[in-house]
Amino acid sequence: MAGGRIYFSSGPQKLTFLLNPSGPGGGAALVEPSVLNPTDPNANIDFTFCEFTLNDAQLFANISYVDFVSRIPLSLTLHTTRGPVQTVSGMPANGIDTLAEKLQQQTHLDGMPWDKLVVYPQDKKSDSRRPLRILSPTHGNAVSANFSGYFDPLVTSAWAKYAPGKEKLRINTQTGRGVVEGSVDDKGDLVIAGERFKKPTTGDIWGCNSGPFATGPSPVRNAIIPRLAAAFQRGCICDVAEHPSHPRTFYKCDGRPTNHYARVVHECNLDGKGYAFAYDDVQPDGGEDQSGKVNAGDPKVFVVCVGGGGGLSYGDGMPR
Repeated sequence: MAGGRIYFSSGPQKLTFLLNPSGPGGGAALVEPSVLNPTDPNANIDFTFCEFTLNDAQLFANISYVDFVSRIPLSLTLHTTRGPVQTVSGMPANGIDTLAEKLQQQTHLDGMPWDKLVVYPQDKKSDSRRPLRILSPTHGNAVSANFSGYFDPLVTSAWAKYAPGKEKLRINTQTGRGVVEGSVDDKGDLVIAGERFKKPTTGDIWGCNSGPFATGPSPVRNAIIPRLAAAFQRGCICDVAEHPSHPRTFYKCDGRPTNHYARVVHECNLDGKGYAFAYDDVQPDGGEDQSGKVNAGDPKVFVVCVGGGGGLSYGDGMPR
């Protein structure tokens, strides 16, 4: 096994996993539970998962909020043979309730449909007063949360700031290429280290994988994309000239577009860590991890804790 997901669910119904007999290459493909398809047999089940990779090089795991936040809080603890214990605390037991309140408050402030991202149970036997899950704005269309054009003012401001003859945008590729720079040319493209970037749409920014953020064969472009996309997601593309920037520049509540879902996800996690969008692991050199990961080349014990207790250390009631 190279990697996978560990699923957890709550309630009398068990999760349903299906096989698509017409998968890639003609073989069967696993159909995992979906939070976007209302006809999915798991749509009204309270479930969550964490992701991991285990190979000859390392164990890597994280709590992902890229698609949604569940009622069920998870935490991770990794013990290694030589290094310190690594812990990702996750959310408290009432984390989803606080998150829903914060998104509703943001809707009152800017009129955007953050509150529509909160999904309530459709089963009358369930506790319909509590959110079942909260979707990422990447999937806003699934719940009629229309963010079309949301990031347009930020993109316009960035193209004006880095217009020809004005300030240069610098990207620390954090590779052998070091810091590269660029600006908008007379054709209206942002050109960095010879790589051309069209203006991204709001959909491009949410997903981080389309339009100018689609990766390809160029290593330098593939290094620029995560750092550029993260600067738009975090709303700091115009605030500092070099990216990745310090977390204090992220998610300003000053009326400008930013990913408020990611902001409140971090606020609601006990240690402020959580993978809230596709490139939430982008950080400045020497910066503290924002993404809520544990990883090591010498893993000894990997613990996934359920319930919002902030993590369980090896030996805390566990057999050795």
